[in-house]
Amino acid sequence: MDVRRVEEAEVVHLAKIWYDGWQDAHAEILPADLARVRTLESFRDRLQANIEDVRAVGALGAAEGFCIVKGDELYQLFVAAPSRGRGAAAALVADAETRISEQGFETAWLACAIGNEKAARFYEKCGWHRAGSMASRLETSNGEFWLEVWRFEKPFTSVMKQQSTSNGR
Repeated sequence: MDVRRVEEAEVVHLAKIWYDGWQDAHAEILPADLARVRTLESFRDRLQANIEDVRAVGALGAAEGFCIVKGDELYQLFVAAPSRGRGAAAALVADAETRISEQGFETAWLACAIGNEKAARFYEKCGWHRAGSMASRLETSNGEFWLEVWRFEKPFTSVMKQQSTSNGR
């Protein structure tokens, strides 16, 4: 499954994937105050602000999922419901790991909502380990929102670093 850069014209479609996925995974386990500000428009705005760091799988205009990397963090990962379990998420995670490693980071991390057991199992299957919990500062239209989350980490082996170097990246 090929991972690619996204185009501006895809932001609305990707925002809908994010909104729907967020509702599926988070609406029932996170505070109602946060759910109220996680609107379709808020996801569109966040995608637009991070467009250079967004990668997607699926045809142009019909992406099946996306991820965003910020420095050493796999910041967001969402796949449309019909595409789940078909390798899209694994391809996006692998791409994110490569991008993070190529920036010289020795360890990648991500935040996972406490209680999102399905996501936690997926990350563990991909070789990530739960390092503990942490307070995460979320930006919202109403300002900062602090949320306790699970922190997952994945250290990169010297083999992975050698592969990205030998690939000319």
